[in-house]
Amino acid sequence: MADAPQIASLILRGNPRAIAKGITHVEDGTSEAEKIMALLYPHTGKAHVIGITGSGGVGKSTLIEKLVKELRSQGKTVGVVAVDPTSPFSGGAFLGDRIRMQELTVDEGVFIRSMATRNNPGGLSLATRDTVRILDASGKDIIIIETVGAGQAEVDIIKVAPTVVVMLAPGFGDEIQAIKAGIMEIGDIFAINKADRENADKAVIDIQAMLQLGNQKSKWIPPIVKTIATTGEGIIELLEKIREHKEYLSKGEDSLRQRRIVREELEEALKKKTADYILDTLQKQGELDRLISKLLSREIDPLSAAEEALTKILTWSKGR
Repeated sequence: MADAPQIASLILRGNPRAIAKGITHVEDGTSEAEKIMALLYPHTGKAHVIGITGSGGVGKSTLIEKLVKELRSQGKTVGVVAVDPTSPFSGGAFLGDRIRMQELTVDEGVFIRSMATRNNPGGLSLATRDTVRILDASGKDIIIIETVGAGQAEVDIIKVAPTVVVMLAPGFGDEIQAIKAGIMEIGDIFAINKADRENADKAVIDIQAMLQLGNQKSKWIPPIVKTIATTGEGIIELLEKIREHKEYLSKGEDSLRQRRIVREELEEALKKKTADYILDTLQKQGELDRLISKLLSREIDPLSAAEEALTKILTWSKGR
């Protein structure tokens, strides 16, 4: 089996099999995954990452298919990360998106990966960020992330994608939910799909009203684009708005967003490394089982157990 340097080298040359293997490593959390990502990190940060989110049934996959085809006609290479619901039986992804985008898989300029959420909240898989980095390092110009489609709670996309497109559709009740749904607050661009349906104009008006009521912290006013994904109507206009947002970010806003994204990533990495170190140390010292036993017997509560564990870790560290 190829080692991390070999896999990373092949990924940097755009080798599809190496890309797939690298993504599998980060999904499985193997020992090689961290090595691969460390080697690739200096070669990332070049692709434009776009998040597509919204409730299930609004046509995200169909829209993405049309976006990819148009981008390819412009000579852009594209990576697609489609996060699917986790199967309750296999633990894997349902792969609905890969089936719907099957026609694109024969294009060498397109790489599509479906991955399961593995019950991770927020509409993304825990491996999504590293998957995006792998596609970025492989030379993809544009990377599109499709969230699972759970609805209002899918706000984690802003931790990965500088440009977020929120999709809605008339008749889904989205225009009513717009006023209170948390997901509406993260949109850089709004796409009203299935715009040939009745009440499409009403949905636009509702979103405009919501944006006027909201507290705009930046000079960017989210545009609203009407699309019909099945026919491709509105796709070129949507891509133009995405391009305009990228230009807006390049004038200074991008550095602020990237700093926030990197800070959140560092915080998550610190939490994971710290937790792993504490648990491993407690396990080696035989303290983990003792604390679990105390919790089971209700001698101590979880927060007090955590405090006791930290105190012991600090004491051991000072004694070294």
